[in-house]
Amino acid sequence: MKTFYDFYHNPVRLSFEDHPFSKAPKHVWVICRYENKWLLTKHKDRGLEFPGGKVEEGETAEEAAIREVKEETGAEIENISYVGQYKVEGKGGTIIKNVYYALISELTDQSHYFETHGPALLKELPQAIKANKRYSFMMKDEVLPECLKRIKQNG
Repeated sequence: MKTFYDFYHNPVRLSFEDHPFSKAPKHVWVICRYENKWLLTKHKDRGLEFPGGKVEEGETAEEAAIREVKEETGAEIENISYVGQYKVEGKGGTIIKNVYYALISELTDQSHYFETHGPALLKELPQAIKANKRYSFMMKDEVLPECLKRIKQNG
């Protein structure tokens, strides 16, 4: 279990155990790769980030992850795997989010990308992401680097 603070100084606990905080989390975040590049989305307000969002009624977290990637980027997932789960004790309440890693088989243009401006492909993620105003706050705490380490360990 890793404990740290997010961009807004809220306490965060990240675990790579099997659903340590909730078996039915209400949020998902998907780290995506497509043709040896990182697939992000351009959120209209927050900036560049990996796709994600809320789990809808009657949907599993994994189904939500697949849907959010499609809605926000136009991508079809070839393979998706659970990486971990984190819990943020925010001022507005508690958020529990599953993190997934997805390999993308196809990327198609869409007429609408919901609350985003569509996909963004990056060969590499910047080293100084925390100081880069183009990136969402969700990319600026320890969740991303810790999950990337875990994904690399798991091959």
